[in-house]
Amino acid sequence: MSSFDFKRFWKEKIAAAVTTLSSRGGSGDAGAVDPDAVVLEIPPDPAFGDLGFPMFAFAKTLKKAPARIAGEVAAAICGTAHGDARAEGPYVNVHLDRAAFAADILAAIFDTTRPFGRPETLRGSRIMVEFSSPNTNKPLHLGHLRNDVLGESVSRILRACGAEVRKVCIINDRGVHICKSMLAYRAFGEGKTPEEVGVKSDHFVGAWYVRFNALAKENPGAEADALSMLRLWEQGDADVTALWEKMNRWAVDGMKETYLRTGISFDRYYFESETYLRGKAEILKGLDAGLFYRESDGAVWADLRSEGLDKKVLLRNDGTSLYITQDIGTAILRHQDWRFDRLVFVVGSEQQYYFKALFAILEKLGFPWAKSLFHLSYGMVYLPDGRMKSREGTVVDADDLLDRLRDMAKREIREKEREEAVRDLEETSEKIGLGALHYYLLHASPARDMLFNPQESLSFNGNTGPYLQYMGARLSSLLRRQKEACPKGAVCPALLRTESEWELVKRLAEYPPVIAEAAARIDPSLVAGYLYELSKSFSRFYHECPMLNAETEDLAATRLHLARAALFVLKDALDLICIPFLETM
Repeated sequence: MSSFDFKRFWKEKIAAAVTTLSSRGGSGDAGAVDPDAVVLEIPPDPAFGDLGFPMFAFAKTLKKAPARIAGEVAAAICGTAHGDARAEGPYVNVHLDRAAFAADILAAIFDTTRPFGRPETLRGSRIMVEFSSPNTNKPLHLGHLRNDVLGESVSRILRACGAEVRKVCIINDRGVHICKSMLAYRAFGEGKTPEEVGVKSDHFVGAWYVRFNALAKENPGAEADALSMLRLWEQGDADVTALWEKMNRWAVDGMKETYLRTGISFDRYYFESETYLRGKAEILKGLDAGLFYRESDGAVWADLRSEGLDKKVLLRNDGTSLYITQDIGTAILRHQDWRFDRLVFVVGSEQQYYFKALFAILEKLGFPWAKSLFHLSYGMVYLPDGRMKSREGTVVDADDLLDRLRDMAKREIREKEREEAVRDLEETSEKIGLGALHYYLLHASPARDMLFNPQESLSFNGNTGPYLQYMGARLSSLLRRQKEACPKGAVCPALLRTESEWELVKRLAEYPPVIAEAAARIDPSLVAGYLYELSKSFSRFYHECPMLNAETEDLAATRLHLARAALFVLKDALDLICIPFLETM
């Protein structure tokens, strides 16, 4: 019962019954009815049942009126152990056995041998998830934050469904952009360190990247100087390499501080500087095999027009590598390191064509696992004044944004005079700010662009992270009071008879299939949406059903048991979407 999908169960029963009717009526050539083709609705009046299935879609195939089909389907599936099916006009309405259903769900939630919300849909599969992919010429920004929380949440959801998951990050630590920061630092940095100037190390490096773009406006030869430095680096020039190592270390150390702050972690870091030569060698092998071709200027290209794409440059005319060079080598290395069944790349939607080309090139090179590569494309994050830009220094820095959200949460707590209740003001404010950010970034489908509004994300009412955290704190407070009161009643699920109690029971039952669907679609927004609906269901239950002061001790004990179940699922789901749980707010 721990992963029982009651909606799916009834859709399958309806589909099987319609399939039987079709074959009896001489329409067997229509084939079996797909359960996904069965429409499910929630009746507007609970008196009509818990689930409703309109039969209009089958009238043409069966050559019968929908009301007649409903009667025959209901008759065919009546007497099912999980409930009763009744025909109501053109609908088959299902009335679940509330007492048995509630008992089963509550037992499943607290069954320590079979964790609730852990469907086995991906058991035995090995899935690698690549996300973040920062450059070492600038600190993490708001776009990285969406990428990071998507990758972390997807990894947790896939693992919840039984997959063995490996989280990886590619650090883009070489290229012309890195050389630009190095040139500006060498020209103006006077050998100073981040510690000497009191600046977080990745911010220190990022400032030199911005400085280079100002320099380039004054010096037309700056871009050529950056390319020259890249060639020197690839040739192993000692001075360039030493500067590169120092500045990359500053950048990576600073980024890791931000990862730690946001709860993001990786099983392995890959570095472009360690993989690009492998990709270069594979491209040259492919060139020798006739898979690629060399242009008159010496650059190596892939012709992907037969794959429905275009031409793609793989090596510059001076022999230096590009992003795709590194990505080819890194993908090959990863499969050698850890033989995945699937590799998910979490990268923005502007790179959709790039990943189609990358996957096609790997297939052209003869790697069968290339068919298991998947690009989780996500939309841009915009601000009220437009898109972020890093070259002009107008990027929304991740650390600055986190500080701002923390300080806004701190002000909210002080205004509500809750400082004493939360105990640790700094830690609680940090967690509220992080919860606000992560929920805002995950609550929409990944493919959607979004306009980030810090003030809106921090609201304690409505569809926000702090609202969910507040529900967790309210539940925790209630159960602390219950523990002090020591109720003596017995838990009896048959006592849960009100509509708000029943709504909460059904909402809890939906949790495992929601997790399974989120994993199948690689979409954490389904979990975020579920959490909001669960919180609304609990709020209604909380206001309409007294617990500590219920009519009988047995009813009090049963409602408190339901509240504990809600808290269990709430905490578990919050963790899957990277929102810190708070016992007090």
